[in-house]
Amino acid sequence: MDDQPLSGAALLQRFRALDRLLSEYQGLWRPLPFTQHHLPWESAHPELARWLRSRSLEQAEADHHQPHLLPAPPPWPEVARRCDVLSRIGELPQHPRPTPPARLALDVPGRKWQQIQAFAASLQFRHAPQHWLDWCAGKGHLGRLLAHEGTALTCLEHDPQLVEEGLRLSQRLGLTAQHLQQDVLAADALERLAPRHTPVALHACGDLHVRLMQLATRAGCRQLAIAPCCYNRIATDSYQSLSAAAQASTLQLSQQDLALPLRETVTASARVRRQRDLSMARRLAFDLLQRQLRGIDDYLPTPSLPPAWLDKSLARYCQDLAALKGLPAPDAATDWPRLEAQGWRRLAEVRNLELLRALFRRPLELWLLLDRALYLQEQGFAVRLGRFCPRQLSPRNLLLLAEHP
Repeated sequence: MDDQPLSGAALLQRFRALDRLLSEYQGLWRPLPFTQHHLPWESAHPELARWLRSRSLEQAEADHHQPHLLPAPPPWPEVARRCDVLSRIGELPQHPRPTPPARLALDVPGRKWQQIQAFAASLQFRHAPQHWLDWCAGKGHLGRLLAHEGTALTCLEHDPQLVEEGLRLSQRLGLTAQHLQQDVLAADALERLAPRHTPVALHACGDLHVRLMQLATRAGCRQLAIAPCCYNRIATDSYQSLSAAAQASTLQLSQQDLALPLRETVTASARVRRQRDLSMARRLAFDLLQRQLRGIDDYLPTPSLPPAWLDKSLARYCQDLAALKGLPAPDAATDWPRLEAQGWRRLAEVRNLELLRALFRRPLELWLLLDRALYLQEQGFAVRLGRFCPRQLSPRNLLLLAEHP
């Protein structure tokens, strides 16, 4: 399969192939190793289960980004090959832009500025945009880069403090830009869009970018560009398909399923990763304990905890969390060092079992993006879908470009 951006008939062709893949193998990617001690697929593939469970946490970490290369037992090789082939998508052509004034990058974190520049360089439309509309703009950094050579700019943002700071930055740079406070999910959001606008959204979450597609279509916008993020940030319990092809699919996706594409991390520091691992090992140790305390061999959801909880001993952590959940106090004779070691062992097993789900991260993300692309195509847009930056810069590196012919 060619490593090219997707457009035209290829959008539906790839969607159907991904739909078959995800439907056929949903027994492999839906079950959650973190909450289930035995996964349904393990009975059918005991050799693969044993192989994955025997590996270390360090091995799982090393293979996090390229699980398709693992020399694992069947059915891994065939599943990995199909996932890899159907995940391939090319980079959108980048057009050279004049080097922006250094002052535009003020107050922008380095990695975010690189993402913004890559996004901007990928925006190629047949007709030059007349008025940029930065959707969920934050301080408007993306909009300012696009508009700094004189194009009109409107930035929509819900947070009044970000609106104020964005306006201050635009004024300081001498740009004529509107920074408007707007809840884009509110009924009056449609009034902010007009046919002259070219809306852009870099990493707008779930309902926010779907809302943009719907309103831009109703408002008659002739162009738009969206790099989606956080597909699970939706108001409904399950995914509401947009295109006819997705509505005809048998796949029913929960918020939990929609979180799968977000499980790849490339930007966390070593300190953040250590804190994450400690937090997960603690939760898994508590999970073992709470099953004993309740006499029920089932996962018990626990709330997000402040980082300060990780400074407690495991004994105090578990005692306080048990009290928080209204469980009996742990036995005074509890072997805490043994429970801690079991928590870390469970973490190694969970991370390695998660590698099987990781094969489907990109296929599921592409399925979701192609649903959006096909929806826009149904609305009369010519649509292109491709990568706008390297994965190392952002795992959410796919961009939808839509333009009325």
